[in-house]
Amino acid sequence: MSGLPWSASIEPTTACNLRCPECPSGLRNFTRPTGNLSMENFSKMIDELSPHLVYLTLYFQGEPLINRLFAEMVKYAKKHKIYVVTSTNSHFLDEETALSLVNSGLDRLIISIDGTDQKIYEQYRRGGNLNTVKQGILNIIAARNKAGKKYPEVELQFLVTGYNEHQIPEIKAFACEVKADKLKIKSAQLYSFADGNPLIPSAEKYSRYRRIPNGTWQIKSSLPNRCHRLWRAPVITWDGNMVPCCFDKDAEHVLGNLLEKPFRQIWESPEYRAFRKKVFSARKEIAICTNCTEGMR
Repeated sequence: MSGLPWSASIEPTTACNLRCPECPSGLRNFTRPTGNLSMENFSKMIDELSPHLVYLTLYFQGEPLINRLFAEMVKYAKKHKIYVVTSTNSHFLDEETALSLVNSGLDRLIISIDGTDQKIYEQYRRGGNLNTVKQGILNIIAARNKAGKKYPEVELQFLVTGYNEHQIPEIKAFACEVKADKLKIKSAQLYSFADGNPLIPSAEKYSRYRRIPNGTWQIKSSLPNRCHRLWRAPVITWDGNMVPCCFDKDAEHVLGNLLEKPFRQIWESPEYRAFRKKVFSARKEIAICTNCTEGMR
């Protein structure tokens, strides 16, 4: 193992206001502790990582804007010349918060909007309000325009399911209407898919899964014994635990704690090396890897 990663993810919170059916945060079924990242601990993490970090994903599980220190965290990362991206369900993007994000220097804001009417939207984003989401999108774009800035780049993300796949033309029209910078049509990760799931879209190109001759479903990926994430994209939970990638949502494979040990010591540890080695030899035996799209194409 040589070199240190240029990107990382840090989790501001595990809390979420929604109850999405395929999300451990939404389902409230974490076995790990829940909580919010403190500014003190975030600063310690950035100070440790900044000499080699150029790209920060400031979210993992939970809704990041629930942490009221979020904008301050972005500012601190930007002082270290780090590109910062986050993802939100847009329920906390009031005018004040939108302005704070623009002023923080946030580079990219991904906004999840998985339906063009309330009935379809709430099939997955349970407990959500589509009008609130749309107003949040308008608020961030208006705040950016008022400030005369180009950032954050606003990327709408449409998670295709069996409920909303017919609305793809409508979401494309909406993205153009609000002048979003980008629209990403994304396939959904499902925990329950082997026996079928109404969330699986009928159009195969939008699905991570396919039906096999015996009538059950499996992931399209052949799960080759490789994964670049283990060399470039560590994930750090709100309480400092370092896990191998974003598919370890419940932190089943804690490889060390960044608040207790130096990053390099964890990154080059026997535990991390052993995990990388297993991915190269028996990736299908690692539970968090069996529903991963890495290597699908």
